Amino acid sequence: MLKQVSLFTENKEGGLFQITDVLAKSNINIYTMLANDSAEFGIIRLIVDQPDEAIDVLRKAGYQCREDKVIAITMEDTPGCLNNILSAIHGANIDISYLYISFERETGKPVVVFKTNEPETATFLMGKGYNLIENF
Repeated sequence: MLKQVSLFTENKEGGLFQITDVLAKSNINIYTMLANDSAEFGIIRLIVDQPDEAIDVLRKAGYQCREDKVIAITMEDTPGCLNNILSAIHGANIDISYLYISFERETGKPVVVFKTNEPETATFLMGKGYNLIENF
């Protein structure tokens, strides 16, 4: 499973820049980023090359953040590929908290990243033949 950095931040002008600035000044590379907002606050989800260091520098900068374990599966870039993965997950009664799509840097293949609270999901998916990745 991948380590993802999740942080809670105020939804304000320049807010994303402030986060990326903290990471850039610490020489931390962002592989993928998802920003969700509400009226006043947002949740930023990041997969970076140094997750432990990212959490440390973000906390020192005043952000509330944590490490989450997420599952990332390499997909073929064909119609129905994501649907097949979700069908397997649905058939096993596994609940997905959230999901987003990114890309594997070396191959350019799409990668589905998702969070679930079911501890055996990764093992289940590997048993179904899916290729889980540990880093980008």
